[in-house]
This record gives sequence, C-alpha cells and structure tokens, in this order.
Amino acid sequence: MSQTFSHAGVSKLNGEFKVRFCNDALRQKVLIKNGHTGIDIVELKNPMTKVEIVGYLLSIDFDNGNKEVRAALEQALDKRSAPKAPAKVVAKTKAPAKSKPSMDAIKAKASAKVKAVANAALEDAPY
Repeated sequence: MSQTFSHAGVSKLNGEFKVRFCNDALRQKVLIKNGHTGIDIVELKNPMTKVEIVGYLLSIDFDNGNKEVRAALEQALDKRSAPKAPAKVVAKTKAPAKSKPSMDAIKAKASAKVKAVANAALEDAPY
C-alpha cells in the first residue's frame, strides 16, 4: 500500500523548487533550519498518496502563476506517474554441462565404497 501524507507543498533549496510531502506542519521548521526558502506547505483535506497530492496541487493552481513551482509540480508528477521500466535482464551464461559418468564408473565407485566400509568394519572387529 502506498504511503499517504496529510501536508504537502514546495520549498526552494539551492535555487530549485521541489515538492515536499509530510504529515506535520512542523516540517516547515526543519526545512527552514536546513536553509530552504520559498516554503509553502498546506494541510490537505484528507491523506493522499504522492501522485494524488501532486495532481491535486496542480488542479487547484497551487503555483499561483509561479513557473518554477509549476515546473516542480509537473516534474514530480512525471517522476511518480511514469511507468517504471522493467528491470534489466542480464543473460546468464550456463556453465558447460558436466559430462555424466558412465554406468560402469558409477558401479566402480559404489563398489570401492562398499569395500572400504567392509574393510573398516573388519579392522574394528574384535577377533
């Protein structure tokens, strides 16, 4: 399930507006402390996902004609609503198939094991 937020808006940091999502109006204090300017955070009518929030902010003309804010909202919408590219599939190269042992080799190996176990048992027998 997607995370929902009760507050959203924008802030400007290093000359660039970005959309901000939070669940408390106190987030503004943190943004100010970290050097953000142009902070405009609003409380939403009900909790929404990031995509819903950005769509809502665009629908109510949250940008008030500010092209930078509008661009940040549109960029956030593009980022969140674009279909995700499938993970890159890396072709695995198969290791060369091991040659299967012949039936004679299997029998010889089994026979050797049986002899080894029998010899060990004979050596441990109390005579």
